[in-house]
Amino acid sequence: MTSVEMSISEHVDELRRRVVRSFIIIAIITVFSLSFGIKSLTVYVTPLPNVFNSSTIAPKIPLTIYYPYPDPFNNIAVQLTLFLKDTLLPSNVKLIQTAPGQAFFAQIHVSLLIGIICSIPILAREIFAFTFPALNASTTRTIYKIMFPVVGLFLFGIIFSYVFVIPLTLNFLYKYGESVGAETFVTISDFITFALQFMISFGLAFQLPMIMYGLSYAGLLDSTFWKKNFRYAIIIIAIFGAIITPDGSGVTMWFIATPMIGLYALGIVLIRRMEYRKQTLSFNQPGQN
Repeated sequence: MTSVEMSISEHVDELRRRVVRSFIIIAIITVFSLSFGIKSLTVYVTPLPNVFNSSTIAPKIPLTIYYPYPDPFNNIAVQLTLFLKDTLLPSNVKLIQTAPGQAFFAQIHVSLLIGIICSIPILAREIFAFTFPALNASTTRTIYKIMFPVVGLFLFGIIFSYVFVIPLTLNFLYKYGESVGAETFVTISDFITFALQFMISFGLAFQLPMIMYGLSYAGLLDSTFWKKNFRYAIIIIAIFGAIITPDGSGVTMWFIATPMIGLYALGIVLIRRMEYRKQTLSFNQPGQN
């Protein structure tokens, strides 16, 4: 049945089914992250014959296998939290719990985020399947073209924040505590909120070039507009960085704002290239000379 043949109530029912299905998938992954941990098992395998000379003894090759195992106290959320603690926190900073249940609710927070991130392909499929009948062929091709850059930029933003921004920010802020001889502790909820908020913020912030490209591709704005309003964009980006950063120091916001300004400039370059290609294609079409 096409979108033209469906009534409004049928559209609503279809939307409800897809939303419920999406929530169920997120809930399943979230509960799985709270109930199962990842364990490793190392087995030693012998290489295939004839790889070594008959006079030598073929050494066994270690092969590590990872598998889920029911363990609510060392679940995937806990393992991810410990991994973030070991790789992001300065060595002299201790992770503490100041209230009963604080660690448990932090695990729920992490598990829910895992559920949402792991469900993104399914969520995208549900959204696309719901809107597909109303899209023309050109729009569908455009969605396919930008899908991989959008996902790639989101992942790159998370990796960039994890590798560079969060360690730099934490070291920068905790240096002030060391300068006055203060004991350096952080609660598990504050640490998880800080780390996840930074990673998600960077993942979303790195979508800026694609948002600019999409608006210009649709003919709503052009490269002249983006270039003309560059100074206003810097102000808006700085305000955005101040809003989404977890602390109010006024300094860490520039850890987000500075890459976004670079991404804004990258967006202008991509838009100008797109406009040049369109002009070239239009000029080369018969009857346009």
